[in-house]
Amino acid sequence: AYQGGYRKDMRFTNLSLGIFAATAARLPGGARAFSSTATRTAAPEIVGARALGGSDLVVSEACLGTMTWGVQNDRADAFAQLEYARSKGCNFIDTAELYPVPLTAPEWKAGNTEVILGEYLKTIGNQARDELVIASKIAGFFPNSPVAAERTVPPTDPPPDCRLDRDSIRQATDASLRRLQTDRIDLMQIHWPDRYVPAFGLMSYRHEQKRADAVPIRETAAALKELIDEGKIRYIGLSNESTYGVC
Repeated sequence: AYQGGYRKDMRFTNLSLGIFAATAARLPGGARAFSSTATRTAAPEIVGARALGGSDLVVSEACLGTMTWGVQNDRADAFAQLEYARSKGCNFIDTAELYPVPLTAPEWKAGNTEVILGEYLKTIGNQARDELVIASKIAGFFPNSPVAAERTVPPTDPPPDCRLDRDSIRQATDASLRRLQTDRIDLMQIHWPDRYVPAFGLMSYRHEQKRADAVPIRETAAALKELIDEGKIRYIGLSNESTYGVC
């Protein structure tokens, strides 16, 4: 059974998709005007429709993940998956600035998955895009990061660190908006924290790895709230976190 957007039996220490995300302050303001553009796939009713957490986002029971697009799947594969998902009533799409995976693939380039999704959103037009809930993620602590490098055009050289300070949050969001070719991200998640935390399958906390320079959670949250106020993101969430970080 689902309750409030997450499964009651799901461990809340490692949130893997936006459907399990915690949500924050609502975006102020009213509806926006869009041009009407025909879409190739008629959107049926949202399958298993439910509110995402305490937000006003209505999402399908299933969320389409995208992390293989750009390495394991090409653009044509991605478009086919999107068309099929939409035809079956799925309106919830999850991506990240880090994607695709694996990062060890020779053709890997951070942000390529968002680029492919952005090309699809441009193809279907604004009206069809408004029927979708687009979630993305900002990378946490990642020294000398090619992910952070791809936030600028041309890429920054040498690669800077991925951090969750105000400037990094804003730069990452603007880069995702550019690649996605949209004016807002419906759910922006922190992919993993700035502070040390065991994640991605690591289960033991190693105190010797704790860093003194971690960006305070309050600074990260304040930067995200600014972006909500500006209309660039609608809601915020967490992807890989501990119970401490959630609370």
